[in-house]
Amino acid sequence: MELVWVGAGAVLVAVLLGTLVVRQRRSDVRQSKRAHEAAQEREPPVDVGEEYEFGVTEFTDHHSGERVAVGKVEGFVLFTEDVPSDVSTGDVIRARVLSFNTDRTSADATFVGRA
Repeated sequence: MELVWVGAGAVLVAVLLGTLVVRQRRSDVRQSKRAHEAAQEREPPVDVGEEYEFGVTEFTDHHSGERVAVGKVEGFVLFTEDVPSDVSTGDVIRARVLSFNTDRTSADATFVGRA
């Protein structure tokens, strides 16, 4: 009989944890959507042709297949290409803004150097 209660308790814990994970994901999606909407309503804090320094927060693959560094200037996302392979997450780099995306909520940039 005790084994049944232990099994039922384990199932209940699993269901509760699963519910918490789903709620957290929904919260993250809502937060991301609000941030995107807010970014659409403001002018970008960067200008095309200008150089900016920022920390690399992550790397991603560009649609071209290149490794691209991701970072933010005043909360505005920059995708920086032509980053040397020895640059790591957390490094501070300098990049020149090349263009904005369609909604002007992020921009593409090219690596200029380390800060």
